[in-house]
Amino acid sequence: MSLQPRIQALIEHISNGMFEREEVISVALLSALCGQNCFLFGPPGTAKSLISRRIAAAFDQPGYFEYLMNRFSTPEEVFGPVSIKALKEDRYLRKTDHYLPKAEFAFLDEIWKSSPAILNTLLTLMNERMFRNGETLEHAPLKALIAASNETPQPDQGLDALYDRFITRLLVQPILHNHHFDQLLNSAPSSEQVQLPDGLAVNSEEWNRWQGEIDQVQISSDCFTIIHLIRAQLEQQHEALGVYVSDRRWQRAARLMKASAFFHGRSHTNHSDALLLRHCLWTQGSNREAVAMIVLEAVQSVGFEAGMQLSTLDQAKDTLDREINDELFYSQDVYDTVRWDDRELFRVDAHFEMVNYRDIKEVELYIPVEKLRSHDVFSPLDDRGNEISQIRAQFEGQGSCRLQYSDYTYRYEDLIFQPQVMFYRGDRKPDVNRRLVGSLAESVRELKAELQQLVDRAETKRADYRISLRSLFVPDELTEQTLVGVEQQMNSLRLRIKDCERLEALCR
Repeated sequence: MSLQPRIQALIEHISNGMFEREEVISVALLSALCGQNCFLFGPPGTAKSLISRRIAAAFDQPGYFEYLMNRFSTPEEVFGPVSIKALKEDRYLRKTDHYLPKAEFAFLDEIWKSSPAILNTLLTLMNERMFRNGETLEHAPLKALIAASNETPQPDQGLDALYDRFITRLLVQPILHNHHFDQLLNSAPSSEQVQLPDGLAVNSEEWNRWQGEIDQVQISSDCFTIIHLIRAQLEQQHEALGVYVSDRRWQRAARLMKASAFFHGRSHTNHSDALLLRHCLWTQGSNREAVAMIVLEAVQSVGFEAGMQLSTLDQAKDTLDREINDELFYSQDVYDTVRWDDRELFRVDAHFEMVNYRDIKEVELYIPVEKLRSHDVFSPLDDRGNEISQIRAQFEGQGSCRLQYSDYTYRYEDLIFQPQVMFYRGDRKPDVNRRLVGSLAESVRELKAELQQLVDRAETKRADYRISLRSLFVPDELTEQTLVGVEQQMNSLRLRIKDCERLEALCR
């Protein structure tokens, strides 16, 4: 039996009768399968201890230890009593059989109520899987430790290092839906014993083999992008959320992602694996939902890698856009002007009417085009290039120029000159070289074809990708939301093709 259907069957068996606990059990099982510790957070009476026993039941005859912590708990109750025989021989040694140092799976309820002596010893046991028994450092066979509490450790209590070792943190809340609640009332109490078909339970040999194979799974480029986005958001919102994620936690959380990919038969992680980070990064009940939203938004914002060199194609499209507009269309208004040497001028046949008389003063004058965008007062030029001092000119709004004539004897009406526009900005240039137009059009068609090939390839990959996103450890409705980034990526490609069609139309 391949791993994915086997793990699916395993989850179904150990979740049987556990209403609305399927996701918690599946993620807790995944944690145990890759050797990570798990913290169950929730009020009393939500089956946290039963969940732990069900997880242990997924393994073949595991050594299991369970203890309810309280402020009077002693190290002897957790790590084993001191050997009287060894003391007589002047040796300090604990009898650890049937206690936590010899357990493969352990459940510690109300963990934060235990004594500092116990908690300090747990640090090395949970992380390095080692237990100091007197003068001897013993290897602990612990595969996963599950702890539970209805509270998270309070800040400044010296529990940060221990809490950081619980990589997976799962909320276990009361049953929400009435039909599940009614089923619970009509059901017999759930048994901690699970009858598994032969060959379904995980044995130690294959568990050990899987650890090396999980390490061979690679974090995909998409998931690296997602992780970087999450880190940036957590840093940006640190003051509001107060979430700190250590390098060790990131590394162990990445291993959880790798394990998810491994048990789905993939060599690289994907978006659904990245969603598991929402169980790894929160610290207090007050920031759990905010962190989950940061993870989801990061996943949604990243499409999939489809072998696209979009930056190169975008540069080619922008270059074509500029070239088409420069070669085929006027970039600014073109006026009816004349040129003298290097100067461009407006030619004006001015007719100034004398105030109160019918006399008209006719003047041929020239106005420099560079004055068009200024409000300077200046004198226009005559046909020899000399300034006509009797005339004052100034451009006003809407591009019109007011001309005032004065000969110190008579008064003349002001004259308004409006430059004549021959071609407006955006007008197509006449008589453009047809071979140039054809060449530009062909370049646009080639670029459009490349983009269409990307769309076709991405469409094909999207169908396969949707299937690959299905996860044993993430609800279906959540994995569907991961496709938002993929849809945005597809829409972005289609918009580029539309832009190419616009450029094609310009070349017609």
